[in-house]
Amino acid sequence: METLFIPAKSKLKLNKKKAEEISKKLPKNIAIAYSIQYESLAFEIKNILSKKHKITKSIQVLGCSKPNLPKNTQAILLISSGKFHAMSLASETKLPVYILEHNSFSKISDNEINEIEKRQKVAYLKFLHANKIGILVSTKPGQQNLKRAIEISKKIKDKKSYLFISNNLDVNEFENFGLSSWINTACPRLDMNSNSIINMNKLNLA
Repeated sequence: METLFIPAKSKLKLNKKKAEEISKKLPKNIAIAYSIQYESLAFEIKNILSKKHKITKSIQVLGCSKPNLPKNTQAILLISSGKFHAMSLASETKLPVYILEHNSFSKISDNEINEIEKRQKVAYLKFLHANKIGILVSTKPGQQNLKRAIEISKKIKDKKSYLFISNNLDVNEFENFGLSSWINTACPRLDMNSNSIINMNKLNLA
């Protein structure tokens, strides 16, 4: 069966006065990120901000993408809805992340980032103390890391490991298996949903 990906375009109109107000609150060098439905809006904002700012990069954000930004980037302006992408960008890049959502402007706080880091530390401690662990594998294109999952299971000598392979990984179902620790080889942002999930790149398994 063929899968078609058809982006939906937002009908939101740019408030130019709002964009000029935002400009005053942003540092000189910024990256602009956007969800696909806000692409045209992002380009409009880029044209306005380019007058007083250096746009280091303009990128579309996807659910599991990890952006590679120039070193001189001082902050990220995200044009999107909700905080999922914003929280993950802030956690991964360690840069200030500002959100423009329906002409509402906000910033991811230090407390929100601290909560993510605390959750990741708890997940690591659970992994260290667990006798049995689950290794999550997605069958989705771009997320499938079965070979790496098998390698990880062989390298973990002091724990019994189980491979869980699925197209859709539902965190709410994990408690049915009696495991307190899970290694994620799929979408790297899955760990944002649970303090029992640790991403494979957070483990020193050379």
